[in-house]
Amino acid sequence: MSPAARLPWIRRHLAGGVALVAAVAVTACGADAVAPLPVQPPAETRPSPTPSAIPAPTASPSRPPPTSGRPIAAPPAPTTARGTPHRPAPTSTGPTTSCQGAVRYDLPLAETELELLRSLCFATGAVLRIQGIGPGLVTVDRPELVSQHYEAGVVDIRFVRPGTVDVTIPQQDREHIITVVVR
Repeated sequence: MSPAARLPWIRRHLAGGVALVAAVAVTACGADAVAPLPVQPPAETRPSPTPSAIPAPTASPSRPPPTSGRPIAAPPAPTTARGTPHRPAPTSTGPTTSCQGAVRYDLPLAETELELLRSLCFATGAVLRIQGIGPGLVTVDRPELVSQHYEAGVVDIRFVRPGTVDVTIPQQDREHIITVVVR
């Protein structure tokens, strides 16, 4: 227990001990000495207290004493009506970038309009899976940054190092280039 955590415990027990000593002194009525508490010096070295110096125990019926030496936690901060924090609007007027993690990104060529897909952003370890293409048709401009595998009409390109890779996909007599940023 740290010294700061022991302080309330010591105060509580010291106050109880002082109250006990006062009660014993009152009931003894004339007894010469009362044994000192372990945390107090012997009776010969400390001045004898006057009756007004002995604190009377105070009871607070409206507030029971805490059961542990830990401080009571503050109430939670108020939230909005629906429980969601207010987020300010973005200040940038330019396009926002969202870089995905090390995910597998499926790109089915039969269902995707490649003209609309210009760039992607992934973390190192992500896989771009191009589905519905023949062997040897998909190329990359930086082969040292990727690991490429073809099987059954599917090309898996794993991005193994950070950098920028241009992936070229031929479709309908045209080559589409997707720039992939790898972080």
